[in-house]
Amino acid sequence: MSVLNTEGKKHHTEAMAFLDEGLGMQRYDVMKYKQFDKLTEKQLGFFWQPQEVDVSKDSKDFKDLTRHEQHIFTSNLKRQILLDSVQGRSPNLALLPIVTLPEIETWIETWAFSETIHSRSYTHIIRNIYSNPSIVFDSLLDSKEIVDCAGDISKYYDDLIEYSQWYQLLGAGTHTVNGKKITIDVYELKKKIWMCLNSVNVLEGIRFYVSFACSWAFAELKKMEGNAKIIKFIARDENVHLASTQYLLSKVLTKEDPDFARIAEECEDEIIQMFVDAVEQEKQWAQYLFKDGSMIGLNTELLNNYIEWIACKRMTALGLRCPYTVPQANPLPWTQKWISGAEVQVAPQETEISSYIIGGVKKDVNTETFKGFSL
Repeated sequence: MSVLNTEGKKHHTEAMAFLDEGLGMQRYDVMKYKQFDKLTEKQLGFFWQPQEVDVSKDSKDFKDLTRHEQHIFTSNLKRQILLDSVQGRSPNLALLPIVTLPEIETWIETWAFSETIHSRSYTHIIRNIYSNPSIVFDSLLDSKEIVDCAGDISKYYDDLIEYSQWYQLLGAGTHTVNGKKITIDVYELKKKIWMCLNSVNVLEGIRFYVSFACSWAFAELKKMEGNAKIIKFIARDENVHLASTQYLLSKVLTKEDPDFARIAEECEDEIIQMFVDAVEQEKQWAQYLFKDGSMIGLNTELLNNYIEWIACKRMTALGLRCPYTVPQANPLPWTQKWISGAEVQVAPQETEISSYIIGGVKKDVNTETFKGFSL
């Protein structure tokens, strides 16, 4: 395997997304899947830095929170730190060695970079709110609820990384390594790719939203507003990431490779269960957050309804059967203003025109944008 394939026999637009000929030159004038280039441009247009957000008032707000409200805020922050610690490095480690289209390669690199901004933002919040940041970081792994959730995500990455490394080193077939037989099967490798991407899709689409809702609920009460603004930026990024996994799963892999279409059918029940498990884990997280008391505007029942509603949206987008009966409207309608403009459709013709990238700078367009202008 070389970092530059100069002997490829295929035009790059004929290659498949994964496990095809090694990557050659990076060129973006002609692409097989332009949607990934659009997602890269959108993510780059959303570029932000944590220090741009003033969280100085949050320090005073935090001191004024009740004890159980501080538990809710700190616990959510810890959970987000660990989940993005996984997501900040894993797309590069798991997917870059096996991707074989330059536009998807560039998207993966852009995606992972944006996740590191999320991780840096949590440190920015902690430095400004806690007199001793180590209190948060050093106790992070003490919470079984947080560690278990991160483990459920990392296991699919770990399975794919280990198996693909053997594939790259030895190739398909049965091999003996240190007296132990190892069988590498390409179909099995594709199955691990499929399961990993579905796990990431669930992460980006479901696993942060109980925490997000709590952050925005504080801001609705005029508390911790700097943190809520950062979470809004993160949610906007996560919707771009979600669009990429949905597009890979529904518009790319199963369309270009019959093996992935077969795997999708074989694993459908397992994927549905993956969603169900994530929903149950989010419900348990809500219960853990509110074990000593709820907060104005939120309780476990509302959050349970909210996470089921979100799960049905994500499952429907992939053509999966949703096991929940949910209302058509958002059970937490006030969260919509925090997510507004963050929704990203996977088909270019369906893109919500809520923002434009002009000269590389992202501009939000809302009802106040043209105030004072007459046409």
